[in-house]
Order: sequence, then structure tokens, then C-alpha cells
Amino acid sequence: MAGMAVDGLVSGLDTTSLINQLVSAEAAPQTALKTRLGATTAAATAYRTVNSRMDSLRSAAEVLSSANLAAARTATSSSSDVTTSATSSAVTGSSLSFSVTAVASAHTVTSHLEWNSATADVRTPSAGGSDIGWPIQVRKIDGTADGALVGEIALPAGDPPTLRDAAAAINASGYGLRATVVQLAPDKFRLQVTSAGTGAASQFRLRGAGETTDTAGSAFVAEPPGRDAELTLSNGLVARSATNTFAELLTGVSVTVSKADPTATTTIRVASDPESVAAKVQAFVDAANAALKEIRTQSSSAQGSTAVLKGDSALSSLTSEILTRFASAVDTFGSPATLGIQLKKDGTVLFDKATFLAALEKDPAKVQGMLGGVPAKPGPPATAAVEGLAQRVQALAQRASDATTGTLTSLAKGRDTLAKDIQNRIADWDTRLQLRRNMLTRQFTAMETALSSLKSQSSWLAGQLASLPSSS
Repeated sequence: MAGMAVDGLVSGLDTTSLINQLVSAEAAPQTALKTRLGATTAAATAYRTVNSRMDSLRSAAEVLSSANLAAARTATSSSSDVTTSATSSAVTGSSLSFSVTAVASAHTVTSHLEWNSATADVRTPSAGGSDIGWPIQVRKIDGTADGALVGEIALPAGDPPTLRDAAAAINASGYGLRATVVQLAPDKFRLQVTSAGTGAASQFRLRGAGETTDTAGSAFVAEPPGRDAELTLSNGLVARSATNTFAELLTGVSVTVSKADPTATTTIRVASDPESVAAKVQAFVDAANAALKEIRTQSSSAQGSTAVLKGDSALSSLTSEILTRFASAVDTFGSPATLGIQLKKDGTVLFDKATFLAALEKDPAKVQGMLGGVPAKPGPPATAAVEGLAQRVQALAQRASDATTGTLTSLAKGRDTLAKDIQNRIADWDTRLQLRRNMLTRQFTAMETALSSLKSQSSWLAGQLASLPSSS
């Protein structure tokens, strides 16, 4: 039977071992394919690792556009109770002084009614008057006697409906209210309702079904009423915000207050932010060095190197292109070395922050042009575009790492295709070797069977010869 062998029943041979050795010898091409598959898969992974570093370099270079460099702004505050932030639209040199006369608060009301337990029937208060009646209307204060109707909250389910149930019903109403039970003493409980938002617009009134326009809201006392945050500017004008953040108090400047102090004056100022620009350039240089290091790791040709892509020409060319872009002058702006960006003998890029900050302070337009480039101008006189250092590195990194057309992406995909082909060939060899094993098994089994038959015949002949009469 195919796949089965009778080990040396007659011949004394270890036929299974012999078959394994013969199949193993014939499997040498498949073994070579498996080795090649491992190397091919490793190469695809190595290309993708380098590709990831190049994409990070692209991102870091993209941040250094001329517009981003020119837009770096910082806003400062003279008070620890006032924080500021600035966007690219903030105007350098602008300032504003003010005092914080109020911070924003949510509208809160607490019931005059009082219950002796949080689980007491909400319809039977123990003090403070009688039940105001359900459903309760939520009305927005708008200057009219009743206010604008927001919605109604029905008597909560329960037998009986408790004070705690009433708070839960208000919370579930979807009208932007937050209710809780306040315990003043072991037998004194009240209902407190607060608006979810802050500011004067958060004010509301609760009116029971048993109340009139004149008594509406009297069952609750507002403490404190919702109010806006207020800033009194140095010229006497007042700025208001429903929250404690004043977005665009100045163009591109947001201010957040945390404490009211009408007697204190706070001044905010907008300035350029050279430190943030230097940090972006440092990140750019770091990303370039990380990419160069990864390329060296994956393609090193040094003696004894076990790099997966040892001596890879595409990676060698990529290294050369990166270094060339960092070393080459930028049009009439000159060498990047004047900004503190220069090559080291070990093939890495150095960034001197002090040199960069000095150059930025002396001629920010030159720094912006050298890093982020200068767009073409139609004129007259017309001028051609200048590609900055970051722009040319970004273009290189994009060409290498693009998810569809990138050279590294294509190399990795090529290895994937090759690996799939090798896997198919390995599978074909599995079938071929199994057929060979089956054939050898049948042959050795047939041999043992034939030997057994011959042995039987030999024994019969020997018996016959032995039975013949001997001659005298």
C-alpha cells in the first residue's frame, strides 16, 4: 500500500530510513528554495523598514514649508491665572491689557421644597411648601414673563416616585440639565438642578404644572445664576464669553481665564517663536539621520556584515541623494551650513541650534527661503521659484516612500511577488516529493515481498532435497 513500508522483514534493511535519505537528497532544490524564500521575505521587510523612515523624513520636511516657518507665533501672559495660545494668523508685536471681572458659571437652582429622605415620595415634601405639580416645564429665560418653552419632564415612574427618581428623570430628559439630591441633614434633602453649559445663555426656569406665570420658578432659588466670563479692557470695553475661553480675543490668539480679579491687570503679547522653528528643524535633521542609519543597517557592505540588503545599489543611491541635498547650496541663499545644518565625516547631518537661531534673528526671510523655498512670481519682473532644502528633501522622500509609486514601495512589492512565486514552487516540490516517497515505498515493499517469496521457495526446495532417499 502506498505510503507504507515493511522494514527489513526479509532483507534486514531499514527501508524507512533509506526512503527518507533518498527523498531528502532529491529535496535539495526545495531546501534551496526555502532558504531563498526566507531571504526574499526578509528583504521585503527591510525595504519597508527603510520606507517607514523615509516617510517620517517626508513628514518632518513637510512641516518646514515657508508658510509654516513664517507663521510660528507664541503668545505670553503676565498672569498665571490667564493662559494664552497663538495660531499662525496672530500678528507679531500685538498686545492687549485687561482685567478679569468675572469667570463663567453654570446656572444652578435649589428647591425650596424639602424631603425627609432621598427615597421619599417626590409629591409630598416635608417642608417648604406643597408639590409644584408634574409634569415640570423647562423654560429658557429670554426676557419674557414665562420664557421660551424647552420641554416637559413627566412624573417619574415608581411606586411611589421618589426624590431620587425625579433627579434621574431630569438627567435623562435631554434638556441639558444635571440634577442631584443634596443632603443638608439626616432628615433634610433638597433637589439641585444645574445647566450642563456655562454662561448667561445657560439660565433656565423650572415651572410646575400647578404654578402660574407669576409663581413660575419660585419653588427654586437660583444660586448662582449662570453668567458669562467678562474681561474689562484697558479702554473700558467689555469682552464676554459663555465659557472661560475667549477664542480670537486678538486675531489668532485664544485666552483662557481661571480666576476673577477686577483689581489686577493682565497683559498678553504676541511674538515670533524661534524656539518652535528650531525644534522643527531639529526634528527634520533627526529624521534624516534616522533614515540614513536605517539604510546603513539594512545594506552595510562592511566586512562580516550580515545585512539583509548588503550592498543594495538602490539604497546606496538613496543615501547619496539624501546627503547631496543637505550639502548643496540653495540657489543664491548659499549653503545650509550657514544655518547650522551641515554634513559630518561619518555621513550624518549635524544641526547647530545656536547658529540657526542667530541666523533666524538676523535674516528670517533668508532662513524661510533657504528651508521652505520661494514661490515663483509673475512679475514684472518675473522670478522663478526656488526649491528650499526641506522642499527638495521632501520631494526625494516622497518619491521613495509613496504608497503607490514609491521606489522603496515597488522594491518591497517586487519581493512580495517573488516570495509568492517561490512559495508556489515549494508547494509543487511537496507534491513531487510525496509522489517520489510513495513510489519508493511501493518498490521496497515489492522487494521485501519478492524476497519473502524466494525465501519460501528456497525453504521448500531444501525440504524436498532433504526428503530424497540417500544413496548407499
